[in-house]
Amino acid sequence: MYLMTDLWPAPTAHGPVAHTQIVPGSKSITNRAYILAALASYPSKIIGALRSRDTDLMEQAMASLGTGFSHSSSDDSDIITVTPGTLHGADVDCGLAGTVMRFAPAAAAFANGPVRFDGDEYARNRPMGTILDALRTLGVDVEGDSLPFTIHGHGEAEGGEVFIDASGSSQFVSGLLLAGPRFNKGVTVHNTGKTLPSMPHIEMTVDMLRKSGVTVTTSENTWTVHPGEIEGRTWHIEPDLSNATPFLAAAAVTGGIMRIPNWPLATTQPGDVIRDILERMGCEVELVSEGPTYSLEVRGPQPGMLTGISLDMSDIGELAPTVAALAALASTPSELTGIAHLRGHETDRLAALTHEINNLGGACQELADGLHIEPAQLHGGQWTSYADHRMATAGAIIGLVVEDVEVENIATTSKTLPGFEKMWADMLRG
Repeated sequence: MYLMTDLWPAPTAHGPVAHTQIVPGSKSITNRAYILAALASYPSKIIGALRSRDTDLMEQAMASLGTGFSHSSSDDSDIITVTPGTLHGADVDCGLAGTVMRFAPAAAAFANGPVRFDGDEYARNRPMGTILDALRTLGVDVEGDSLPFTIHGHGEAEGGEVFIDASGSSQFVSGLLLAGPRFNKGVTVHNTGKTLPSMPHIEMTVDMLRKSGVTVTTSENTWTVHPGEIEGRTWHIEPDLSNATPFLAAAAVTGGIMRIPNWPLATTQPGDVIRDILERMGCEVELVSEGPTYSLEVRGPQPGMLTGISLDMSDIGELAPTVAALAALASTPSELTGIAHLRGHETDRLAALTHEINNLGGACQELADGLHIEPAQLHGGQWTSYADHRMATAGAIIGLVVEDVEVENIATTSKTLPGFEKMWADMLRG
């Protein structure tokens, strides 16, 4: 039950937006770097890390286990020095962060003592049995099957081969792989599920392990991380491309222009796919060279001319709220499929998007594995966030062209993008 308190009047654009938006670092890369740095053999530096609730929770989790963190700055970049330590028992607050509750338990296997995990009330409903059972198979002493649970660390764990159904979340695979080098026998993970969502995130994990000097071999639905040293290194964190998508959507729905600096030419971030999505929906999309870096520039079509899209989003489910908001404002139907796993995210995103779009006069139908959205004349009303950062930004997108939309708990965007409201207001000021 969500009470309609703290309503944020979503600002309406009275013309095309024209803005350059600097986007903070990637949450996914930051939290993977924190785990690898904490388990490494010597210190690492992390430059440009995202500072948000999710990443702060990960830093606090690893610090409570005995990892050292020191913060400094140089040339307008934040630098975090991570010093590995002997891990010990602790209490870990996961909040609503899936990366904390799925990545940190495997690392806690190498603590000396019990590590107790808990989180926000809704976090206790998020699927955890898959990774906890996998850790048991790998020789880890685990008490409980969902939050709250306890990892009884003994300083080491045997590892080996494990078969899991990862159709609920790719984080189950990544969480095991990131700690894989520390297991005596390494780790081999086989996915037995019929689907595997968000494959780019697993590719990100494998890429970062290899950059840390770890040997990883892969085949279809199988990943092997060999035992060995995790090297300390310097991580330069890319901008969070998924957090860029609401700003790019602003150009798409207002017929404006948005520029995002420092867009990577090559990346494992699934958010990069937004370039193709926006182009297919009628936008002009261009990577613009700016010396050693590139900016992504998106120009929206004339207002009312955005077209719908049929899209398998199994690899890019985190973009679904943004794309659903675009689809609700499009002139032709859309069908977004391959995202049944979103029912286990911060909220049941399929049910939430259907309810909120229809509450504003939309025509959204929930499918077995996605959403079907027909064009409709939207009107103002209350948009519930369900304590879900991407639901909140989806409401903000719709509010740009639909007057009198009020987003409940816009502050939940601090989970991955602190200061969102100010960024949104600055965008509209031009």
